[in-house]
Amino acid sequence: MNKIERENMNVKKISLIIAVLSIIAGCIPSLHPLYTEKDLVFEKALVGSWQDENNDDSRWTFSQAGDREYKLVYTEDGKTGEFVVHLLKLKDKMFLDFYPVEQEAINGFYASHLVPAHSFMLVKQIEPTLQMCCLNPDKLKEIIRQDPKAVKHEKLGENDDKDIFTAPTEELQSFIMKNIDTAEFFADPSNLKKVVAKPAVR
Repeated sequence: MNKIERENMNVKKISLIIAVLSIIAGCIPSLHPLYTEKDLVFEKALVGSWQDENNDDSRWTFSQAGDREYKLVYTEDGKTGEFVVHLLKLKDKMFLDFYPVEQEAINGFYASHLVPAHSFMLVKQIEPTLQMCCLNPDKLKEIIRQDPKAVKHEKLGENDDKDIFTAPTEELQSFIMKNIDTAEFFADPSNLKKVVAKPAVR
């Protein structure tokens, strides 16, 4: 199997796991991470639980999992998803790269058909509120429509207009930074406040 055939097979497999990644609503999946080791940074301020004041049903809980690695447990409507997360810096911009942790409650044969994908968000600020934003899928489609070779990508499924990045990390970084100041390139940011633990009642 050559490289193109393997990549096409990955695209088909990844459509099976897109529901897992869609827990981070609106983010566009990528076969490759947005970071290299030299891009990674760590900010202690990110550790903790974050919640949108207007949505009590969702919570982002980050914990330290390594020198430059986080674990994220995202909870929405009582359902949780766990991710390995890396904070990275490209020039003066910070991003979070998300990668889903393998789920245990599925059998091995089914799991062998799943190819997890990365997704990422621009981090506008961490404090006093955590502001993160995904790429705007409509703007991405517009850019790709004008220049189909702007960044390597594929469609997920014959009848699905979801895009997936297949570009290697360096090409993906170049595309993002080239368009970083393009109007509406990113969607509106989240506005999450850190949840302060209430003291125990004695």
